[in-house]
Amino acid sequence: MTEILILALSFLILLAIGVPVAFSIGLSSMFTLIVSMPAMPAVTTLAQQIATGLDSFALLAIPFFILSGQLMNRGGIATRLIDFAKVLVGQLPGGLAYVNVLACMLFGAISGSAVAAASAIGGFMVPRMEKEGYSRPFSAAINISSATTGLIIPPSNILIIYSLASGGASIAALFIAGYIPGMLIGLSLMIVAGFLSRKSKVTTDKPTFRQGWIALWRALPSLVLLVVVIGGIVAGIFTATEASAVAVIYTAALAFLYKEISINDLPGILLESVNTTAIVMLLVATSVGMSWVLSYENIPQDITSFMMGMSDNPVVILLIINLILLGIGIFMDITPAVLIFTPIFLPVVTELGMDPVHFGIIMVMNLCIGLCTPPVGSVLFVGCSVANVKIQQVLRPLIPMFLAMLVVLLLTTFIPALSTWLPDVFGL
Repeated sequence: MTEILILALSFLILLAIGVPVAFSIGLSSMFTLIVSMPAMPAVTTLAQQIATGLDSFALLAIPFFILSGQLMNRGGIATRLIDFAKVLVGQLPGGLAYVNVLACMLFGAISGSAVAAASAIGGFMVPRMEKEGYSRPFSAAINISSATTGLIIPPSNILIIYSLASGGASIAALFIAGYIPGMLIGLSLMIVAGFLSRKSKVTTDKPTFRQGWIALWRALPSLVLLVVVIGGIVAGIFTATEASAVAVIYTAALAFLYKEISINDLPGILLESVNTTAIVMLLVATSVGMSWVLSYENIPQDITSFMMGMSDNPVVILLIINLILLGIGIFMDITPAVLIFTPIFLPVVTELGMDPVHFGIIMVMNLCIGLCTPPVGSVLFVGCSVANVKIQQVLRPLIPMFLAMLVVLLLTTFIPALSTWLPDVFGL
């Protein structure tokens, strides 16, 4: 109990006084470990665990997928996906709201980045929607909430990190498991967006057959990337790490083919990717260190015993875990949250007989909602920035989006087949 209090209080105090998250995680872990061993061994042991935590072949996929996302963001792919989405749903009443959701789903799925989707799609769609009569806060809310689907629909960096934290859950199974829940979130957001914009009579001209084929042809090379990456992983042609390298080569070729970038742009793209990778890897390193401290102090076992002692009803326990994860997502970024709390809650749900792949999707869905909320919601900040609106303005139209996401979260929690059926079909 003492160790839990030291870890929690020191972490919260460090965050409150403005210490960066990665350093707060590392320092609070060190303070907790010092309770169990002398100071110097505690420091050196923690340092060894942090270094060992980064020694993982699977983690090599993260910098490649980040670079691939940067190339997509700059490579003209977003506008082609938007044009394709317009062909599919743009002619419906209030269709631009549907276009925003669908374009974010497609771009997020291809790039694996919610922030990139919010920036690339929002920067184009919000001004266009305002011109057609939608309010900026409403347009920004749709963009922010739908951008998070890119973290659930593969390829997804955060699912790779969950695989590491869970001790070996199949990355391929996690990728395939994300399709149905991710598409359900997108569908639920479309329903809400359509209901809220039902008074809008704004439509786009119905595309001709020729225009539809042109839009499909322009978007097809980008969409093929999903088949190449996910199909290659599922078929066993290459690993997730090798798939990430293939994604970089493919997206770079597309960007140069579209003439959206030149050789002179590459240093800036690489530097931005390196900066993002450094931030992610530092969070991963310190979070892995904290996970080891949690295990060393038997904290997961204590929490498992406590929660199982509270109730023997799986529904009650799963609801409590969801509520805790929703609260965590509000105050903590998704990467450290997955690495820290997976070792804590996974033994609990495993005791209930839940598949680790199923729990991984539930955890990511919970934390994605936190990305859209203050005070640390990165997607919220990016979405408001590109839409040029204040956070206070966008919170009200976000509420029905949150409710839709919560409904899908509960369905996924209590209907395991939504996330386990596809992996079972592919034998993963």
